[in-house]
Amino acid sequence: MNKKKKPFLGMPAPLGYVPGLGRGATGFTTRSDIGPARDANDPVDDRHAPPGKRTVGDQMKKSQAADDDDEDLNDTNYDEFNGYAGSLFSSGPYEKDDEEADAIYAALDKRMDERRKERREQREKEEIEKYRMERPKIQQQFSDLKRKLAEVTEEEWLSIPEVGDARNKRQRNPRYEKLTPVPDSFFAKHLQTGENHTSVDPRQTQFGGLNTPYPGGLNTPYPGGMTPGLMTPGTGELDMRKIGQARNTLMDMRLSQVSDSVSGQTVVDPKGYLTDLNSMIPTHGGDINDIKKARLLLKSVRETNPHHPPAWIASARLEEVTGKLQVARNLIMKGTEMCPKSEDVWLEAARLQPGDTAKAVVAQAVRHLPQSVRIYIRAAELETDIRAKKRVLRKALEHVPNSVRLWKAAVELEEPEDARIMLSRAVECCPTSVELWLALARLETYENARKVLNKARENIPTDRHIWITAAKLEEANGNTQMVEKIIDRAITSLRANGVEINREQWIQDAEECDKAGSVATCQAVMRAVIGIGIEEEDRKHTWMEDADSCVAHNALECARAIYAYALQVFPSKKSVWLRAAYFEKNHGTRESLEALLQRAVAHCPKAEVLWLMGAKSKWLAGDVPAARSILALAFQANPNSEEIWLAAVKLESENNEYERARRLLAKARSSAPTARVFMKSVKLEWVLGNLVAAQELCEEALKHYEDFPKLWMMKGQIEEQEELVEKAREAYNQGLKKCPHSTPLWLLLSRLEEKVGQLTRARAILEKSRLKNPKNPGLWLESVRLEYRAGLKNIASTLMAKALQECPNSGVLWSEAIFLEARPQRKTKSVDALKKCEHDPHVLLAVAKLFWSERKITKAREWFHRTVKIDSDLGDAWAFFYKFELQHGTEPSCPAGQRLSRAQRPRGLPCPA
Repeated sequence: MNKKKKPFLGMPAPLGYVPGLGRGATGFTTRSDIGPARDANDPVDDRHAPPGKRTVGDQMKKSQAADDDDEDLNDTNYDEFNGYAGSLFSSGPYEKDDEEADAIYAALDKRMDERRKERREQREKEEIEKYRMERPKIQQQFSDLKRKLAEVTEEEWLSIPEVGDARNKRQRNPRYEKLTPVPDSFFAKHLQTGENHTSVDPRQTQFGGLNTPYPGGLNTPYPGGMTPGLMTPGTGELDMRKIGQARNTLMDMRLSQVSDSVSGQTVVDPKGYLTDLNSMIPTHGGDINDIKKARLLLKSVRETNPHHPPAWIASARLEEVTGKLQVARNLIMKGTEMCPKSEDVWLEAARLQPGDTAKAVVAQAVRHLPQSVRIYIRAAELETDIRAKKRVLRKALEHVPNSVRLWKAAVELEEPEDARIMLSRAVECCPTSVELWLALARLETYENARKVLNKARENIPTDRHIWITAAKLEEANGNTQMVEKIIDRAITSLRANGVEINREQWIQDAEECDKAGSVATCQAVMRAVIGIGIEEEDRKHTWMEDADSCVAHNALECARAIYAYALQVFPSKKSVWLRAAYFEKNHGTRESLEALLQRAVAHCPKAEVLWLMGAKSKWLAGDVPAARSILALAFQANPNSEEIWLAAVKLESENNEYERARRLLAKARSSAPTARVFMKSVKLEWVLGNLVAAQELCEEALKHYEDFPKLWMMKGQIEEQEELVEKAREAYNQGLKKCPHSTPLWLLLSRLEEKVGQLTRARAILEKSRLKNPKNPGLWLESVRLEYRAGLKNIASTLMAKALQECPNSGVLWSEAIFLEARPQRKTKSVDALKKCEHDPHVLLAVAKLFWSERKITKAREWFHRTVKIDSDLGDAWAFFYKFELQHGTEPSCPAGQRLSRAQRPRGLPCPA
């Protein structure tokens, strides 16, 4: 049998084997192979199938969707460069070598993508910006209208009619159902007839009648309103007197519920009850269910731990918030019984109870807690009479003599003499209280105050305030020589007692002394602590910061003391002398500034700016000879200083001493020849009308300093003044060859051509200047103004758009662009300008002028203030501000006019005569 058995029986069929295929048999499928036929709504075999897969129809839909996801390999899905949209081999097995190949290709793609990433992103960004500028979105086109929506008032918004309501008038305006209560006369009239009505006519019910279910009865919304006795027995008549009494009783009940508040005053006015119903609205804003939950939770806490004071306090406050004041009082009084040793519970009970009851509660609290300071303070607050307050506090001090708070409260109620006596006793009971010692010292005489402070130092050797008060006491009595000794002794004593000297605390105390008028004390404190805890290399920087901080806190004497100490340590530091001089100039007097500058030039004779500040101070005071003497001394210390030479020339020319100025300039040209000296020489002759001498000096100067553009400008302007256009043009052209980056030279040449009518040549010059000086706002601005002056506003607008593309952050261009727009678009343009140049003074000035043109005076003044605050040297801002105030301001409120003085004139404006 075993020999006849085939070896493949019982073994699995090979892969791809089809029975009978070799002899030509065809395959067939039976029901057992595919399962029984099912309806689409039949459930599947899986009992726990997720939603969407629980019926046969759902499974069939899923299989159809899977078939649809196969690759679409027809010709319409084929591209010559990219091939098919999908992957041709997505249905095949994904093996390890496929994964490696995909990783390599991904790395290559990433590397190629990073090679020109920045350049490509920048180009894409520029293309997007260009596209947005050429084709703005609808949202951007209506941005100005959207901004104007902020100005629409609520009334204008509500007045906009609704659209699309096609209902008729009756549906749009439904009439509210009106209910009218039936008057008492109605019942009286029908009862007088002797009839008992069991119902009311339906029409009466419809228009407000009352449905009375009982014969002759009255169904009223008030509790207890339907009572026996309203009907007079045997007559059937309604007793109107009893109805009125019932109403009065009900009103009294309502008023009595809200009549008392915490302070014992009436919350609701009985006379104005009907007109002040808001007083009956609960003050809490929470949901009623939340209140019930909180009440239940707090009740559970109280029952679980009845000796827990916060539970009783929270329960009482919950009832108080919900308007149940009496319940809150009952709860808190029960809390005092359960927690008699808790002062918080007693204080809460005193707060909730009205006047006299609160006093009784506090008296009871004192019996349970005789050492509680807070309860005694509350008892004193409840008293309205000063004598009663004093009596309560003195009784409290008998029980708690070492309470500083009680002593302070008691002393505040006494007269100065009685307060001094009480403080004498207070410092005996509380010897460690600095406040009590200092208060006693203030009330004593000078000799007694010294003794008091000495005793205070013995009892409290670690407190600095006692020493500082002693120094202030000596200063107030004229003993300024003792102040320094006391402060030094204080530092030594505190260190001996182990107290760390906190530099910041001492500086703060010095500032307080400065504000209190104790100048010597604050300076002594500064000198004593200014060098504590600072490294040697950080001293100068730290001290300058401390001085700035004191100035910011308005402690000027402290800052002056810091500068004085720093100048002692660094006598040869020019920067420290300058900082001190600017401080005296801004916050001191002229005498103090001049004294400081005399010491400064003695220590730093080579510092030209210090000599010049001294000379200017004398000149502004009207002492010209003294200013000359200072400059003479400056010449001795700095014989070849250009600044001092020019300052001397300016001093003489401002005082109409032109011959002196000529001689000084001649000496300067021989001893210290510089371009500025030659320029000043030419300018002096030009101003005096000596054009020939000015031209000669200019020619001589250009031989030595041909790269100085101002000399070329002056030469061209002198020729232009003499109406020698060709020579002026030649001077400007020669200057531009030597100085091609000088913007004023380009502008002068362009304006010269415009002046003689050569508009095309002027335009060409400006285009050439922009090529040699790219991104120059001044040249773009002149080009725009040139077209505007020629009447070509469209070309000017086009140039302005190009200028803003090249110089997007130029405030000068944005300010000009605002006024190039039509009046309705100026506000929108100003908003765009502020986004680009938020803190540019030219943009702020343009906005101020815009408000001025719209007659918004307050806003215009505010923006003028912002402009001059950001840049105080902008002459245009001060000039327009001054003109604005002359038109719309008064003389006291004209800061621009006050600022435009000789001492404080901004750049860009001439010096007033």
